[in-house]
Amino acid sequence: MALVELLLSPLPGHVRTARLVTVTAARRAGLEDHLVDELRFAVGEAASRAVGLHQRHAPDDAVRITVEDGPAGLVVTVVDRGPAAGPGPDDVAAEIYEGGDLDDEPPLAPDVALSLITGLVDMSTVDAGPNGTTVTLTWPLPAAEQGPGSTAVAAR
Repeated sequence: MALVELLLSPLPGHVRTARLVTVTAARRAGLEDHLVDELRFAVGEAASRAVGLHQRHAPDDAVRITVEDGPAGLVVTVVDRGPAAGPGPDDVAAEIYEGGDLDDEPPLAPDVALSLITGLVDMSTVDAGPNGTTVTLTWPLPAAEQGPGSTAVAAR
């Protein structure tokens, strides 16, 4: 079982870092190619949402992303410290995309991003509480492909 943990400053450029690291971990764990694109998109949306909320509500706190492969499959968790219900489409999402490196995709509001993620990923949960939201995304892995090791990465 491998574990990767990212602690990211709430900067738009770190969304790309989150996507690259999670895709690399997914490929190493043996996630099927057709699911890697789904993972890339879902993690990008979840990380963008978390960065935007942190910029507004918790600028000194790191966004926490973990990637773990094990018996349950490949599990990606994105934890933010923003309010449970996100602002409207013309608010945070537009701010975080300005000047960011997000492949020129149009901005999505945080709650639209959650709807998109849960519609895209078959096994996903969103746990909203008073101290933030935890988005958990799970993909199946071939049993023989799960590798040993643990890695921690921090980007600031």
